[in-house]
Amino acid sequence: VTLVESGGGEVQVGDSLRLSCETPGRIFSSWTMAWFRQAPGKERHFVAGIRWGFQNTYYADDVKGRFTISRDGAKTVALQMNSLNAEDTAVYYCAQGTQYTLTDPRDVTSWGQGTRVIVSS
Repeated sequence: VTLVESGGGEVQVGDSLRLSCETPGRIFSSWTMAWFRQAPGKERHFVAGIRWGFQNTYYADDVKGRFTISRDGAKTVALQMNSLNAEDTAVYYCAQGTQYTLTDPRDVTSWGQGTRVIVSS
């Protein structure tokens, strides 16, 4: 599965940013789509996920209440990020898998190329 992220950039603390991940085909209801992020020198961590067919969403504790993952049509998953802080600086990766909850990078079937988010004060 080809995943193409967009929407990264450099913003200030407190700003918002919206990331998008598009597939050339369609996203199937049996898939789970998720966002992970990797800060410099750190491991890749789960951020948010959505079970496509049921639209169940779940989040990492450090982004809960600030980030929202959603469907944006049949081929795109979005991540709305509000109240950004310096700790949100990372490369954000779109991920696809078939696990009902996709929080472990080892369960990911396909990765996007990543989009960089820099939050500066």
